[in-house]
Amino acid sequence: MNGKKGFFICIEGIDGCGKTTHARLLVENLRKLGYDAVYTTEPTDGKIGLFIREYLFEGEKRYSSIVEALLFAADRVEHVEGEIKPALKQGKIVVSDRYVYSSLAYQSAAGLDLEWIKALNKWIIPPDLALLIDVPPEEALQRIKRKKSVMETLENQKKVQKAYQKFVEQGELVKIDGTRPVEQVAMEILNIVLEHFGNT
Repeated sequence: MNGKKGFFICIEGIDGCGKTTHARLLVENLRKLGYDAVYTTEPTDGKIGLFIREYLFEGEKRYSSIVEALLFAADRVEHVEGEIKPALKQGKIVVSDRYVYSSLAYQSAAGLDLEWIKALNKWIIPPDLALLIDVPPEEALQRIKRKKSVMETLENQKKVQKAYQKFVEQGELVKIDGTRPVEQVAMEILNIVLEHFGNT
């Protein structure tokens, strides 16, 4: 990594795969090495993000997938303009717990046209590195101890997993085996990130 360019990483995966744990661990490990790393997440803590959390995740029924896609895209605009771009301009490493691939995977799994979702998010800045924490849906759901959201059904998570896999096959996501001990997974993620720094 050189200059004050900054570096943008997103960590993706189905619910319960460990992405939040690993996004936070990555930031922690990078800081220990002297990097200026920041953690961020989608949905955000902004007004739209909080609305999403309350009405999409905590409600008893699932809203229209079109409404979901529009809300997530609007929240992402605020995220990119208000948090990601300013941090990158300051030369920080931004680690986002979910990003555009979540919309592409979850909403396409719900039946929306993938190209329409991409068009809705065409203004986004692409991540420098996108990682997928890969865990079988059955195992991931067992890890969720809180009340599950309307999106966290086995059938839905299997569809989302397949959608993510297509991006791995296209070379857009780097797949990480998330079934191993946390320390091993965290070390692999850190090594992949440091390798990418060396290539920029």
